[in-house]
Amino acid sequence: MTAVPRQFDKVLITGIGGSGGSYLAEHIIEHHPEVAVHGFARWHSTTQDHLRAVAARVTVHEVDLLDMASLLPVLRRVRPSAIFHLAAHANVRASFNTPNAVLANNILGTSSLFEAVRLAELDPLIQLCSTSEVYGQVDPKDVPIGENAPMRPASPYAVSKAAQDMLGYTYFVSYRMRIIRTRMFAYLNPRRTDLFATSFARQVARIELGLQDKLLHGNLDSVRTLIDVRDAMGAYWEALCYCTPGEAYNIGGTTTMKVGEFLERLIALARVPIRTGVDPALLRPADVTLQVPDVAKFSAATGWKPRYSFEESMAHLLNYWRERVSHAGA
Repeated sequence: MTAVPRQFDKVLITGIGGSGGSYLAEHIIEHHPEVAVHGFARWHSTTQDHLRAVAARVTVHEVDLLDMASLLPVLRRVRPSAIFHLAAHANVRASFNTPNAVLANNILGTSSLFEAVRLAELDPLIQLCSTSEVYGQVDPKDVPIGENAPMRPASPYAVSKAAQDMLGYTYFVSYRMRIIRTRMFAYLNPRRTDLFATSFARQVARIELGLQDKLLHGNLDSVRTLIDVRDAMGAYWEALCYCTPGEAYNIGGTTTMKVGEFLERLIALARVPIRTGVDPALLRPADVTLQVPDVAKFSAATGWKPRYSFEESMAHLLNYWRERVSHAGA
């Protein structure tokens, strides 16, 4: 990777109050303090406490992507040089219960954003933050998964993200909008409670304080390659700086294991014995069991490498929840 990185003076993060968007805002403020950070958040969002550490350094706009009347004027006023599109309903298991809401929010919200950028006659670099879930249940011959692997989404959420991905390519082809598609594999994110690793860490912390008797889990046989959320957000920035519009890039970590092995390694860090059991409600109608990325394309474009070891990521995750549970019993 020898290219000169792109420069940005003002970036916009959709879903800035979410688990990923807030970490991304923190990364930019810490490592690129010269960049002004703006974000979209819905007025009824309940996650704005994620931004407490950087609240004075970000400008949050009350915008619903499904409401063009709130979206278009803000875009025209802010005129960002780059956009990270993270806003989405992202709970895979819940998407089976509310498929229409997930599909409408994620697909129409994305098309509204692209249309608003076009109508405002802006030309920002846009990173469409997608997910490895678009690949679905892959054939073992396609592992590690490359960007040309077929999309076989196995949940309504994955369908919505595959549609977002295709919309990004369509707007690139049709309107020459500078859209980069990134497909993030599994990450360790303390702020996102629907992820298996976060759920496990939260339950361990609760059991240590006597607030819960048994750790409940779903399928432990799925294979995941894991990355620290802080590394993941750093990778998003590198993608914006170096990747090619119109292209798709896998982003993922270097540590691969079964969910059950992760649970065993987390339990080994617990301060008390941990009993476990299956919760049928956590089992999906269809599961994605083999998620191992080929990130050669992204690495070649950016030179990016993770900074945090797996052990550091596990400690960060567990200590976050130990502190939170000790203060709020969450």
